[in-house]
Amino acid sequence: MFLFAGLGNPGSKYAGNRHNIGFMAVDAIVRRHRLSPWRRRFQGAVSEGEIAGQKVLALLPETFMNESGRAVAEAAKFYKIPLERIVVFHDELDLPPAKIRVKKGGGNAGHNGLRSITAQCGNDYWRVRLGIGHPGDKSLVHSYVLNDFGKAERDWVDGVCTACADFAPALTAGKAEEFQNRAHLFLEAQGFADIKPLGAPRP
Repeated sequence: MFLFAGLGNPGSKYAGNRHNIGFMAVDAIVRRHRLSPWRRRFQGAVSEGEIAGQKVLALLPETFMNESGRAVAEAAKFYKIPLERIVVFHDELDLPPAKIRVKKGGGNAGHNGLRSITAQCGNDYWRVRLGIGHPGDKSLVHSYVLNDFGKAERDWVDGVCTACADFAPALTAGKAEEFQNRAHLFLEAQGFADIKPLGAPRP
């Protein structure tokens, strides 16, 4: 079984935040692959099913971002899911908008959700890094990630979620590089090759 965990904050207040793009991507995967209806379990919302012949548990922690590891660890322990089958979808300030990168392990780049998961589970899980861009000033980061995506950003956000959903079978097949490459080509073909962060300084 694979565990696909999306990171974000629970509740309608945060639903459209940049920090919640991980929630959005995993929700798109659940809808695209017709996994089960969401239900409350493991301190979060879960959905189950199969993607390309592999069992998948989708999880949206409801612990708030800083405690995401509690929900992920509880689900992984219950199903005995090893770290190499945990895939975490999260917002990434250090990537331009509409860029998707995949890596296993590595640093947490100041992301409190990743820090919590690493503390609870260990570090060698997969991260699907969903670029949201940087506001250009460290002092602006908190308000930037906790504000909703702007109207002008919605098309590329939908594109990122569609790419995650369409190419998720590559992740359950153990082909992370193929997932990344196909997502890149898709987003480029959609015209999202050079998106600037909304509100970031222009050169």
